[in-house]
Amino acid sequence: MVHVEQLPIAVPLSPDIEHRPDRPLPYRARVRWVDPHTRERRSLSESSATVDQAQGWIDTVTAASLRGVDPSVSMQPLAQYGDANMRLALRGLEEKTKDPYLAGWRLRVVPSLGHIPATLISNGAVDRSVYGWIADGVGRSSVKNSLAVLVRVMEQAKRDGIITVNPARVNGWQAEYKKAEDELDDPRSLALSDWDTLVSLADALVRRSHGQYLGWGSVVTFAACTAARIGEVSGVRARDIDPVNWIWTVRRQTTPGPGGLIDKGTKGKMARRIPLIEEVRPLVAQRLLAVGHKPDARLFTGPRGGRITTAVLRDATHWDEVVAELGYEHLRRHGLRHTGLTWMADAGVPLHVLRIIAGHGSLQTTQRYLHPDLRALVAAGRSLSSHLRGAPAPSRPLAASLQAL
Repeated sequence: MVHVEQLPIAVPLSPDIEHRPDRPLPYRARVRWVDPHTRERRSLSESSATVDQAQGWIDTVTAASLRGVDPSVSMQPLAQYGDANMRLALRGLEEKTKDPYLAGWRLRVVPSLGHIPATLISNGAVDRSVYGWIADGVGRSSVKNSLAVLVRVMEQAKRDGIITVNPARVNGWQAEYKKAEDELDDPRSLALSDWDTLVSLADALVRRSHGQYLGWGSVVTFAACTAARIGEVSGVRARDIDPVNWIWTVRRQTTPGPGGLIDKGTKGKMARRIPLIEEVRPLVAQRLLAVGHKPDARLFTGPRGGRITTAVLRDATHWDEVVAELGYEHLRRHGLRHTGLTWMADAGVPLHVLRIIAGHGSLQTTQRYLHPDLRALVAAGRSLSSHLRGAPAPSRPLAASLQAL
């Protein structure tokens, strides 16, 4: 990595907050200053949902400037800062250790936190990122390497005077790892109970969103009814929908990438087909009508036509506050996928079909969605099959043999 030397400057800033009510993030905070070396007038700005958030951003930039840090450097995205200073951050490490650290940075840290300036990364943001890696099935060693490189980059930012406290020093992440594993062992516990509960959630999220955008309710309903990931819902194009047989062919997902959001293949690297149930068909038909004869048009977007991620959905709808008010504190956006798979399992969808719908790599993963009583029955059936395969060839018809058991 090439180190870019940053010259610290301490300059007075001129801050202001502009209210733009027609924007999804209506409060634009801005700071302006004169560079003492070039005498050029420079500025930085950031849009926020509330005036308090905008003022908090100004306070952060001002504090960095008072410590002698160029405001444009202090608000540099973590990915950009880390790439420029990675050589310093990893100094002293053996070469064989650097490779897994750099892989953790590229595959996990940058997609989760790379777009956020180091000054705005909190302990909570790091906690949620680590928990998200665990929930996505990342191994303990990979989580450790990803967290270690994040700690080192943030420590370099601390030495550069950009931050005063390293928020990446997560205590007890091993306990969080075990907690996530326990929850994933019973994904049914993370699902909504019934259709009415889903409708109530969707309506509440719409009410809390800016401009009460109905599209958020459509995204939530569609995700739960198809057991899809939010990134996959964002990736739906009109041509992916078969409105005759009501089948959705999942071909892509929207995910954070270098330079912003990108579309790429599904998590399992293979397309899969999902039935669209009657309850969700009017919603899909309405979206198809809205995009017209444009096969590559996205079916679900944000209020300004942008791509959707789980973080966008959370922030735009005040998800955490809404689910807490409704008594579903445990519910995350991925819980919509758990909901759909749980409902399908309870409806009697065969295990091998459920696996195809979910896109799971193994039946063992899918089997966790079966009710414990159903799991016991399936296990009993397998035991009987094993017994029959190992027994001598029956001397009478199989049906008669089973009746005798």
